[in-house]
Amino acid sequence: MAIVDPNDTGRDELKRLLLGLDMIWLEAECSRYEFFSDVVAQTQPDIGIVAIDHDRERALELVSRVSQQLPDCAIFVVSSTHDGTVILQAMRAGAKEFLLQPVRIDDLLAAINRIQERRFGQGDSKARGSTVIAVAGVTGGVGVSTIAVNLGCALARNDKNTVVLADLDLCLGDADVLLDAIPDYTIVDVAQNVTRLDFSLLKRSLTKHASGLFLLPRPVQLEDVSLISAEDLQRVIGLLKASFTHLVLDLSKAFTPVDMMALEMAQHVLLVTQLDLPCLRNVVRLMMSFSNMPGMAEKVKIVVNRLGMDSGQINLKKAQEIIGREIFWQIPNDYRACSEARNNGVPLLECAPRSAVTTAIVGLAEALCGEQAKETSKKPGRAGLFKLFAKT
Repeated sequence: MAIVDPNDTGRDELKRLLLGLDMIWLEAECSRYEFFSDVVAQTQPDIGIVAIDHDRERALELVSRVSQQLPDCAIFVVSSTHDGTVILQAMRAGAKEFLLQPVRIDDLLAAINRIQERRFGQGDSKARGSTVIAVAGVTGGVGVSTIAVNLGCALARNDKNTVVLADLDLCLGDADVLLDAIPDYTIVDVAQNVTRLDFSLLKRSLTKHASGLFLLPRPVQLEDVSLISAEDLQRVIGLLKASFTHLVLDLSKAFTPVDMMALEMAQHVLLVTQLDLPCLRNVVRLMMSFSNMPGMAEKVKIVVNRLGMDSGQINLKKAQEIIGREIFWQIPNDYRACSEARNNGVPLLECAPRSAVTTAIVGLAEALCGEQAKETSKKPGRAGLFKLFAKT
């Protein structure tokens, strides 16, 4: 990027924002409109940012000139005005995006993503992006946090990945306990500063585990839960996506507005269940609700946890008939290994690296990264949905 703003304060604020993002290289800055054309011609940035409030007429002339001379340089106009006429003038002059000043990080990232999509195509833009994985349970006690934490550690062991886990079970989350971490900051600290949040501040708010996994833990005090809104989470996730290749979101069982925002922003939704009738019934209920939400049902992947826990479990074939959907992944029961890992606050990769449960979670991480494809069964019919509700 290259930026021009005759206002020193505005230019410094914009620089601070840009320099905090690993994905951006600030190639040049300029304090005078008349020099910016030459700066852009010499540095050939992908994006030029022009703040127009100092002298709107000259700035818009500059936008027009640079757009014509260097069509490969996308121009972003920055202004404190909401006037639709000014926005229209900027777009007619050749601006690709119009950002309100002070520039918000999520607005900037969204604009950059749109430029990427237009320039490289949708497929390439997705390849360059971040993968958001939401882990949700059909009821309490099915092992959601254990899967989320160990999935994050499994993803982080690949040097190509940078991974962060956000504990969204805001009342009773225990991701910090599972990692034996004592965080300095929580998601509340981030939410309270969300209006002036930049990447540097966010990264200082995260706790890094020895596995390489970063953690954003739940609030310490129950009364602080109300301080976090779905909109706050949307901005935090948007910022995390700019610098991490993978986000793992550990959801609560209440499907609150915060949880629903996480589901909406995720590319993969792991719905964790066990093979008993109450759990399978909840799978059906949730899938019926998800089917009314555009694009949601297609993202859901059913994960069976604690497979083989006891002889009273419903078998896989019958379970798939009941839920009317294939099972994406199976994680075997290993109470001893999981209990030892939880009580000692260490990941399964460290506590029981050769156990079947660890192997299954590592395989799940590989499957979500596209490194491995697994067909567990044929897709069953939907008749089981109605049979289940007829019984209940």
